[in-house]
Amino acid sequence: MSENDLLLGIDLGTSRTAVVSSRGLRTLFDSAVAYPKDLIGVKLLGAAHVVGSEALGKSFLEVDYPLKDGVLKQSGDMQQDAARKLIAYAVQEGQPREGDRICAIIGVPANASRFNKSLLLELAQECLDLALVVSEPFLVAYQQERLVNSIVIDIGAGTTDLCGLKGRLPQPEDQSSNTKAGDYIDQLLMSAMQLRYPGLQLTKALCKQIKEQHGFVGPAEGPIEVSLREEGRPVVVDVTEELGYACQAIVPEIIEAIEYLVARFDPSDQETVLQNIILAGGGSRIRGLDRLIAAKLKPFGEVRVSRVEDIAYAGAEGALKLASELPPDYWGQLGESMLGA
Repeated sequence: MSENDLLLGIDLGTSRTAVVSSRGLRTLFDSAVAYPKDLIGVKLLGAAHVVGSEALGKSFLEVDYPLKDGVLKQSGDMQQDAARKLIAYAVQEGQPREGDRICAIIGVPANASRFNKSLLLELAQECLDLALVVSEPFLVAYQQERLVNSIVIDIGAGTTDLCGLKGRLPQPEDQSSNTKAGDYIDQLLMSAMQLRYPGLQLTKALCKQIKEQHGFVGPAEGPIEVSLREEGRPVVVDVTEELGYACQAIVPEIIEAIEYLVARFDPSDQETVLQNIILAGGGSRIRGLDRLIAAKLKPFGEVRVSRVEDIAYAGAEGALKLASELPPDYWGQLGESMLGA
């Protein structure tokens, strides 16, 4: 690595994107791109578009999240333009200098399609000299140095990704991905609350906020009451039952995927694997999730489930660690890569 090489680890998420650089920068922002709805919006914004947290909470902007279910949307030029702007913003957040060769490892969902990886790399060509896309749960395992006899469960907004680590690059049969993740919980929670409280004025953003502050599975520690609006008036409502139901809805697929992955380890290693199950991603904050997963897997023996400490940056830090330890000239041996001209 030369002094003109800027290495970036990018965890490109449906809801939030994390970027870390070889020069010590760390930043986290919303994976949102917004455009003014009309000329008044252009005047108020003072720009043709905005990316990140500034894109949210402004009624005069049309907000687009370019990633759906953890991968780039494939329909329409506007979606691809938004994705291009999101990637460019992530790179600029790494604060490149003139003359830098910018090399980035980008996290994508486990078992993302070859087409989607190629599309991501195609859009990245405009702002990167060298790029590699790698499974997000593998990057978490790399950051944690848990590359042998472990399972990583990365619960994001768009997907829940699992990866079984066997001391080699993960193969398709070592990985699993499904769309029952954070966005799925938000939608279930909103539907359940609307059913119980028909007059509530709800948005997915409000439900996401409730989940992130109070999400739990298993027995509730006490009633969960939140302040909302009902036909314009402030009200306090109990959402304990609805929140527990929505959060627990992602658990059956997680258990099924763990059982599938464990069975594909060597039988002599399976006991060790069950002691090394790691939760990552925003969904790992759900209280009681580690205990519930361990309880559901009790028929397999003793189970230990832990969480990564740095939930927001584990994937991006893993990407940077891999970029720092793997000479860029060898990136093409690791997976889908894009070489600059």
